[in-house]
Amino acid sequence: MTTDTAKPHVFDATTANFEADVLQKSLETPVLVDFWAEWCGPCKTLGPILEKLAGEYNGAFVLAKVDVDKEQELGAAFQVRSIPTVFLVKGGQLVDGFPGALPEGQLREFLKHHGIEPAAAAPAQEAPETEAPVIDPHAEVVRLRSEVATHPDDDNLKLDLAVALLKTGAAHEAEQLLDALPANLAHDDRAVRARSRLGFAALLDNAPPVEVLEAAIASNPDDLRARHLLGVQRIVAGESQAGLEQFIEMLRRDRGFEDGLPRKSLIDAFRIVEDEDLVGTYRRRMSSLLF
Repeated sequence: MTTDTAKPHVFDATTANFEADVLQKSLETPVLVDFWAEWCGPCKTLGPILEKLAGEYNGAFVLAKVDVDKEQELGAAFQVRSIPTVFLVKGGQLVDGFPGALPEGQLREFLKHHGIEPAAAAPAQEAPETEAPVIDPHAEVVRLRSEVATHPDDDNLKLDLAVALLKTGAAHEAEQLLDALPANLAHDDRAVRARSRLGFAALLDNAPPVEVLEAAIASNPDDLRARHLLGVQRIVAGESQAGLEQFIEMLRRDRGFEDGLPRKSLIDAFRIVEDEDLVGTYRRRMSSLLF
């Protein structure tokens, strides 16, 4: 029951590709993880139905096939006791699952329950855009202030200004602009990322200075509350690697701290940090600690 190029939304998941192809992919697209084996009769019933739905749903979810005989480490990580067993991973987290071979109708209901509906056929691929040059955020603020003054009714310009202001540390003014955006722009990717950065900044209300947090960690490396606040400080200040390092260290010391705060902080930070290579590095480190 191996996959092939004729099934673009179905692939074989392994320990080696699990972080990139399942966890990281699930931040954008839900991933169904099907634990199966060649000798399993019910697997031969469920597997073709799942593959059929993956094709029919046209990328609304992807199907990751895990051969438990070949990938025993993954089976142990997910505590698989019987096969077939299917898990749904969304946003980098396991959110639901079921054992056994469900009929097609129940599978569709399971997907619908989690907001997964068939997607329309993908449009023809557009030519890749040329990479935009790096722009000084302070200069961009000056330019956008002038543009907004000239076009005061252009909400897109105001969103651009809010994003630029955040990059200069002007969180209060940026928040006022974001709060005034109409509903259609409030869910724009730029607005969502800006809100995430503001959410981090809000965690620092009444927080101790950086020097105090560093001293607390030096005296007690297991002070995970101090590590969390220091990580947030670093992310908000644009010191992305230093912030991610604090969150990774939290995860290494106690992954369950405050109901999974280390992992949640990493995932939130991944939505803010724009350096894709840096994010990829820390996603792999997170995966190695979790699995």
